[in-house]
Amino acid sequence: MDNIRLFLFMGLALVLLLLYQAWMQDYGPAPKVAQDGSATTVTAPVDGSVPSAMPAGPDGALPGTVPGQDAPRAERGDTVRVVTDTMIVEISTRGGDVRRVDLPTYPVSVDQPDKPFRLLDDGAELFHIAQSGLLAASGEAPNHTAQFTATQSEFLLPDGADTLVVPLTWKSPEGLEVEKRFVFKRDSFLIDVAFVVNNGTGEAVDISQYRQLQRTYPKDDGQAFIYTYTGGVIYDPEDKYQKIDFDDMADKPLSRDIDHGWAAMIQHYFLAAWIPAAEQTNRYETKLVDGSRYLLRMISPGERIESESTATLATQLYVGPKEQARLNKIAEGLVLTVDYGWLTVIAQPIYWLMDKIHGVVGNWGWTIILLTMLIKLAFYKLSETSYRSMANMRKMQPKLTALRERYGDDKQRLQQAMMEIYKKEKINPLGGCLPILIQIPVFIALYWVLLESVELRQAPWILWIDDLSTKDRYFVLPLIMGASMFVQQKLNPPPADPMQQKIIMALPIVFTAMFLFFPSGLVLYWVVNNLLSILQQWIIIRRVEAGVKA
Repeated sequence: MDNIRLFLFMGLALVLLLLYQAWMQDYGPAPKVAQDGSATTVTAPVDGSVPSAMPAGPDGALPGTVPGQDAPRAERGDTVRVVTDTMIVEISTRGGDVRRVDLPTYPVSVDQPDKPFRLLDDGAELFHIAQSGLLAASGEAPNHTAQFTATQSEFLLPDGADTLVVPLTWKSPEGLEVEKRFVFKRDSFLIDVAFVVNNGTGEAVDISQYRQLQRTYPKDDGQAFIYTYTGGVIYDPEDKYQKIDFDDMADKPLSRDIDHGWAAMIQHYFLAAWIPAAEQTNRYETKLVDGSRYLLRMISPGERIESESTATLATQLYVGPKEQARLNKIAEGLVLTVDYGWLTVIAQPIYWLMDKIHGVVGNWGWTIILLTMLIKLAFYKLSETSYRSMANMRKMQPKLTALRERYGDDKQRLQQAMMEIYKKEKINPLGGCLPILIQIPVFIALYWVLLESVELRQAPWILWIDDLSTKDRYFVLPLIMGASMFVQQKLNPPPADPMQQKIIMALPIVFTAMFLFFPSGLVLYWVVNNLLSILQQWIIIRRVEAGVKA
């Protein structure tokens, strides 16, 4: 092979292949439909079936399902509105479901700063809710269809207060009293949920707790060429982070006991996660409900509550952004919902470095530029080897052209003559291949860091670029990127094969068209990387050519 360009093309093809495979894995399967073949649209609040509970404690008691509570639909009940500095939450008195969550500190877009992003909702366009309830071995217990009562319809976090408690109450005819208590904290997206059970029935009861998330199949977000995973995930210390996509929920329902774990529904930048008590072993289940809603739930072991005694069954619900600093403090492995895929081991240090740089410069655009420069510096020697090999090949182009004219179609003699020149001039035509292949995983990992970091969402850089997570509205950065690719081509020796020449010449046009729709933060990285590569390559070519003249 007489130049390295084909290997560069193969490297680019590898990157695109990996991205395509990730897309097919996460988005390839079509959503499930109802048995009549038509897609089912949620137009009213609905329930999943009430689960069976896990065995209780050492006595082996078995809390069971509540009779007659498997109806496919239920009324929403009255709404309790909760407003804190970070969340606007609507809780239904029917089951105490968390039916709607708006995030005022995360607007829908830069152009709509007063419209908060809606993460949970029970409407027709988005059905995504968080439910929890209790199960009893005998008698009644408040599951997610029970009717609670509230002391007021709206709760506001007072100025100067750090905590807001929202209580809902329920009582059975037999004397079992339950307070479902939601605790909200300032500057937090974590909700403490506790069932305070007062057993006034006159006999011991066996109670277990369950939590579940329901949502419909995601709608297309309209971002061309950009695909991120939306679906279920679970975590346990043994098998670590595992994706449970919507097709798995429908075709291979999950039923597994997990200790020290959690479950979540994630999407680009945001997640909703139930985090049980760390010492609990929970039964994890998934299923498809009514052909359109995907359910992920956890059921805790039963707990015996003696007569005239009180017990508290606690859990936590996180509904908010994938801010790594927050997630690291909540539960082991929760930070993995910032989904870097199989390159997490490389991507996490890159994010750490990016976060440190931002702490100094305070702007994510300049952070990307400085991060790119540092990565380029780290690979300087490897890049130098690759560019020097290209420069040497460029220097040999007149001799190689003369050989092709001399031997014509005699490929064997041409290859022998070329190898003799390479040997005489001490040139390795594959010398630039290994450095490029080593760098590819780092560049792919950086791609995912920039794509998955919620910090870049609506983060401004300069001038008209006021959101690094969306495309450049005037397409200036993609055009600069395409021009930089064209300049790079001119610095490299042209391929001998005319077909390769045409493919190489088309690459700047193809990539420019594709990058028109990429988030501007990603395009900024490519522009800076290309400009630095051009500078480094130009300097090396000058040095090599100067050495020849001497």
